Amino acid sequence: MATDFAATREMFDLPEGVIYLDGNSLGPLPCAAAARVADCVTGEWGKMLITAWNRAGWMDLPRRLGDRIGRLIGAEKGTVVLGDTLSIKVYQALASALELRPDRRVILSDTGNFPSDLYMADGLVRTLGQGYELRTVAPEAVEDAIGPDLAVLMLTEVDYRTGRKHDMARLIAKAHATGALVVWDLAHSAGAIEVDLAGAGADFAVGCTYKYLNSGPGGPAFIYVAPHLAEKARPALSGWLGHDAPFAFDLDYRPGAGIERMRVGTPPILQMAALDASMDIWDRIDMADIRARSIALSQAFIRGVEATCPTLALASPRDPAGRGSQVSLRHPEGYAIMQALIARGVIGDFRAPDILRFGFTPLYTTMEDVEEATAILADIMATASWDRPDFRTRAKVT
Repeated sequence: MATDFAATREMFDLPEGVIYLDGNSLGPLPCAAAARVADCVTGEWGKMLITAWNRAGWMDLPRRLGDRIGRLIGAEKGTVVLGDTLSIKVYQALASALELRPDRRVILSDTGNFPSDLYMADGLVRTLGQGYELRTVAPEAVEDAIGPDLAVLMLTEVDYRTGRKHDMARLIAKAHATGALVVWDLAHSAGAIEVDLAGAGADFAVGCTYKYLNSGPGGPAFIYVAPHLAEKARPALSGWLGHDAPFAFDLDYRPGAGIERMRVGTPPILQMAALDASMDIWDRIDMADIRARSIALSQAFIRGVEATCPTLALASPRDPAGRGSQVSLRHPEGYAIMQALIARGVIGDFRAPDILRFGFTPLYTTMEDVEEATAILADIMATASWDRPDFRTRAKVT
């Protein structure tokens, strides 16, 4: 049965008079999330106190939610777990992958990768010393840069600035042929595009839940480890909850079974309650429908912008097969233009130095939203109403 996007839109608490095209940065509030979190606070924490870890199933939430997300990213059951932040999960995956290739020292990534991923890799390289190297090339040069000295290929599948999409299966095959492992960041993929980790032969993957998966600001990250590596990967961050028996209180660390060893700290239960409510929506969604609708929305936006805003340049790949669920435009005054849009009720975001970024999230974005947003953008460009001092003043978050 085809996904009913009119019905899913009704499941979100969207402010009246706002066209929200920034779900690729922070998803909106699912209608059921507030009540679910309130019940977690008053009904579980309030009434059960510490017994809620058992009685309310808090301890099992990271695995249970992991399996629900796993369905959206093509992961085998029992291979995904939630907790901590995306940067921590990047560090975990990368460190474990490097240890599995002890005779190699090169991490390869691309210059379009999210800076935090590169920061984590650089910090790990500096900690390890011993000739370890982080090597970056242009996104389009990644395949040719994969060589016999490579230990780990670390990539974000969908570029956060432009939406450019890597060919996951092709790059995994090339890396594996040289003996390297691959770590994927799915921050702009999970809930946005079809992902098939198992089918592509992925080794490690990580991602966040506060974008397309709508867990709320600061929502927990997830990590995937392929079944054939799950008992081999040694967690660099040997956290209490990754121990084989946390409540034995052993002084020596013994990694848990499989994906459990990738748990680190105490899970953020209130955030996971919000994610749990969101996943009730996702459980009824077919990712093929999401992808088809996303392409229809983004193609309509590109056509409308190019017909009415000649000074805005398309920064995303024109072929929808080569991009994620976003469209990015370039303009020297991109920041001010975006502030003018937000003032008119169209919320996207800006990425330095000159990118206006628009996310297309079929669960709640309609074709009427796209048409109205395009018309407002065209008016702003035609009248130069963005050219105001207050629109040029940079806020802390862009």
